[in-house]
Amino acid sequence: MFWNDPLTGALIKSLDRASLQHKVTAQNIANLNTPGYKRSYIEFSEELNRAKLSLKRTNPRHLPAGGAQSEEPQVRVEGGTAMRTDGNNVDLDREMLDLVTNQLRYNILAQTVSDRLTKWRNIINVGRG
Repeated sequence: MFWNDPLTGALIKSLDRASLQHKVTAQNIANLNTPGYKRSYIEFSEELNRAKLSLKRTNPRHLPAGGAQSEEPQVRVEGGTAMRTDGNNVDLDREMLDLVTNQLRYNILAQTVSDRLTKWRNIINVGRG
């Protein structure tokens, strides 16, 4: 039940994305002083186009659900810029802001999944009694 729930599935995919974002940002920070290094990122709009909940048309007047691919998020490299003369384009302030923002997002998602799991556990336990 819990694992087949489309919303829970979307939340878990969002946790996976936040985890990947953390790894990408940490890699950027680790390479702050690497000459020629180009920062990596995940483009949210492309990922959003790939995300899909199982939607069902309950009325012929409803818009059809857009068929999106179920691909993994792609990490892109920002190659057209340079912050320093050695070609590196990592901005520590930007990366730290991304890290904090992503950590907050991850914490909210994890708490939401935990709350949903607790609700399902309570439903199952009430059904036993």
